[in-house]
Amino acid sequence: MATMSSRTALEAWVDECARLTQPDSIVWCDGSEQEYERLIQIMLDDGSMQRLNPETYPNSFLYRSDPNDVARTEKVTFICTTRPEDAGPTNNWMSPQEAKDKVGKLFAGSMRGRTMYVVPYLMGRSGSPLMKIGVELTDSPYVAASMRIMTRMGQVALDALDASDGSFVPGLHSTGDLNPDRRYILHFPEENLIWSYGSGYGGNALLGKKCLSLRLASWMGKQNGWLAEHMLILGLEDPAGNVTYMTGAFPSACGKTNLAMLVSPLAEQGWKVWTLGDDIAWMYIGDDGRLWAMNPENGFFGVAPGTNAKSNPNAMASLKRNSIFTNVAVTPDAEPWWEGIDTKSKTPPAGTIDWLGKPWDGGQAAHPNSRFTSPAEQCPSISPHWQDPRGVPISAFIFGGRRARVAPLVYQAFNWQHGVFVGASMASETTAAAEGAVGEVRRDPMAMLPFCGDNMGDDWPHWLDMGKKLTDPPQVFHVNWFRKDENDEFLWPGFGQNVRVLMWMLERIKGGGKATETPIGYVPTTDALNLDGLSIAQGTLDALLAVNTADWRQEWAEQRPFFEQFGERLPRAIEEEHHALGARLNGDHS
Repeated sequence: MATMSSRTALEAWVDECARLTQPDSIVWCDGSEQEYERLIQIMLDDGSMQRLNPETYPNSFLYRSDPNDVARTEKVTFICTTRPEDAGPTNNWMSPQEAKDKVGKLFAGSMRGRTMYVVPYLMGRSGSPLMKIGVELTDSPYVAASMRIMTRMGQVALDALDASDGSFVPGLHSTGDLNPDRRYILHFPEENLIWSYGSGYGGNALLGKKCLSLRLASWMGKQNGWLAEHMLILGLEDPAGNVTYMTGAFPSACGKTNLAMLVSPLAEQGWKVWTLGDDIAWMYIGDDGRLWAMNPENGFFGVAPGTNAKSNPNAMASLKRNSIFTNVAVTPDAEPWWEGIDTKSKTPPAGTIDWLGKPWDGGQAAHPNSRFTSPAEQCPSISPHWQDPRGVPISAFIFGGRRARVAPLVYQAFNWQHGVFVGASMASETTAAAEGAVGEVRRDPMAMLPFCGDNMGDDWPHWLDMGKKLTDPPQVFHVNWFRKDENDEFLWPGFGQNVRVLMWMLERIKGGGKATETPIGYVPTTDALNLDGLSIAQGTLDALLAVNTADWRQEWAEQRPFFEQFGERLPRAIEEEHHALGARLNGDHS
């Protein structure tokens, strides 16, 4: 087992990895501001980083990754379990022995001429029932600096290690030579071990994020009775000051961060949204029988393109200082620029340098998956409870994706089991956040397809069992902000106006809210949403909420082959829900 049990064991593991990778020096990170400044200076000196305008973006920097290393590389991301069936049909599998033999040879001597940074970190706040301690060994100062923003890094983690049983999750990372043919992101869930070689991109290299907090944690959660999910956490405050907490699962770049940081246009009426997390939720059953959620991260790793003062003003405020920008363009005023940052202009200022470090020539200025890494505490809407060790109680799950045609604006599941099916049957049009074609529709259950560390067919029974143990399971909803008309125009204004959909959800949670029962779930009546101040034609509203039976029969048929690949591991309850959906679509409501 790679899980260690003492500081001595940690030091022995570091020594073992150092003998393998042969760095010139080893630096134990303490997480201090002085250390962060040293890491930044190293990158400024070697030209891999550029300081941005200190007046408009104080203490902020631009980093350019290798052009072939700009997104998560799912095709070389592996789950390394003893049995391939435990990784499941949606993951790449490699045996632990083959993985260690193959990639161990690549790690050999990979840090010669470099510094090994020992990065101890916490996922979750100290004192949380789900807190995990990780230690990443990396030869990238960019990774070490970014981990200081994204996690609680340094001495605080070593102190937690000393105060615990000494267990931690070890992760070894080297950028290697950045050759995509020698790139591997390996997870050993039976050992709580992570290896990442050949990439410096955040999702592949910041091992506390997707690797530990989702892929390994989803395995841990299944074994120990909790959930690790690719979900935002928000709080909806009503005019009486009551806050109802919700989580939401959306594939990357499908509006998850915008919803988590929503600025309510109805704030003057008392409707406000609080941010607790934009990407990951760890959830457990509390002593009161309710589901509680916490955000294990400490920062935001957000998609830059499309982020602006209209789509996400809270994100824009969050990234204005103490931030690292990756693969954006930079203007002559040394300010970051990306497509969509300026709603009045689609082109950058003359003299802008693109994400490749070349004068902008009319093409893509910022990479479509360019990012900002910013401390969560800088977000104006950050909840006063975002760092509560026990988390917050959850009243609703929101599943969603990018569908131009099929799904209505919002619908509610009939019950918990149906809600699990709604999450399991999620589909979305792909985005630039992952390698591959953009715009293809793929099945993405609970938005966990790239992040599940085990067989999804085992995850769904875990969800079903969790629901049975809860005294008041969260209500389950599905949303689609991206429905289009025949002219390929969005029907719903989205962004801040999405609070109106949250308000209807709150009504439903409390037992009210007007709705029509349809074959797919409860859909709001056309007068159920608060549309005060909006100018939406009745025909547009009808189209937003319509459930087209023919489209849904096609959707139902396309769900079948996805579920069939799980064979005997597909829960009977999911089969029953799929069958029941088909029957309802064919007019059988018995």
